[in-house]
Amino acid sequence: MKASLSQLAELTNGRIVGDPNLVIDAAAPLHSANAHAITFADRPDRVDWLRDTQACAVVLPEDSACELPDNFSQLRVKNARAAFEIIASYFRPARTDLIASGVSPQASVDPTAEIGQNPCIAPGVVLGPHVKIGDNVRLFPGVVVLAGASIDDNSTLFPNVVVYENCIIGKNCILHANAVIGAYGFGYDSSTGEHKLASQLGAVEIQDNVEVGACATIDRGAYDNTVIGEGSKIDNHVMIAHNCHIGKRNMICASVGVAGSVVTGDYVVMAGRVGVRDHVSIGDFAILGAMAGVMGDVPAKAKIVGIPATPEKEQMRKQVALAKLPDTQKEVKNLRAQLDDVLKRLEALENQE
Repeated sequence: MKASLSQLAELTNGRIVGDPNLVIDAAAPLHSANAHAITFADRPDRVDWLRDTQACAVVLPEDSACELPDNFSQLRVKNARAAFEIIASYFRPARTDLIASGVSPQASVDPTAEIGQNPCIAPGVVLGPHVKIGDNVRLFPGVVVLAGASIDDNSTLFPNVVVYENCIIGKNCILHANAVIGAYGFGYDSSTGEHKLASQLGAVEIQDNVEVGACATIDRGAYDNTVIGEGSKIDNHVMIAHNCHIGKRNMICASVGVAGSVVTGDYVVMAGRVGVRDHVSIGDFAILGAMAGVMGDVPAKAKIVGIPATPEKEQMRKQVALAKLPDTQKEVKNLRAQLDDVLKRLEALENQE
């Protein structure tokens, strides 16, 4: 597929600087673009990379002060990243044949299950008793939805997702391959010397517009539901334990582990491999840095890092002090030697008296 720069300008409402008839056949990032591709630079720190790219044209913000050679064509737009996504989608349109419409005869659907309009239910899907499936839901091969669970309109479950009994999936949700929703919580009564499984009477409620990554797991509550708030995004290999209440529009990155009964506010960010202990409260807009070990409550808008996690500035001071530790040890050793020498001289003077 090919397009002239003027065609791409029409797609993006952009302004051309250079040759409008330039023919482009691909869209690629700066480092991988070839001589027939268009690229983009949406931040000032990326503009310097344009000196090394092989691309023949670039998408730039309208207000960018970048100066390029005359033979390097430009497409000036309000939002460079958004415009580049439109262009990239033009050259690499999304496939529309991922899953067939209708209910496959190779799916196992209980007679009591309710299915809305325009479903796409693939071979190997299992729908248990009294399951409710909304309109325009897409269930890929191997999806299992156990008794009493519900999936609302326009949601997509990719291969091998498992939704346990009575769990609730909202509208416009995306659950990626091998996610498990509603498994038993890791809670036991050990008072008798044995580990007796705690009650598992709650479920999981995933509100609208939530995305759950591949191989993520969200455990059911003991009595109340584990809740994932509207618009939250959960990355691959995340573990959210029983009784947690995750707020709206949280961003929870890869390999995060959240222990039981944690409550988060809205717009919380947890970077990769954060670990949060049980019964912790995390305030609105808090940011937990990568690999932070959270041992206590986190105030709203706080930025914490480290193990155990502390405020970012405090942690940076600790890291600076730690980097200086070898020199400090040498200095202390020299001072100790000098002190020993002074003490010996004093002792010698006292003996002379």
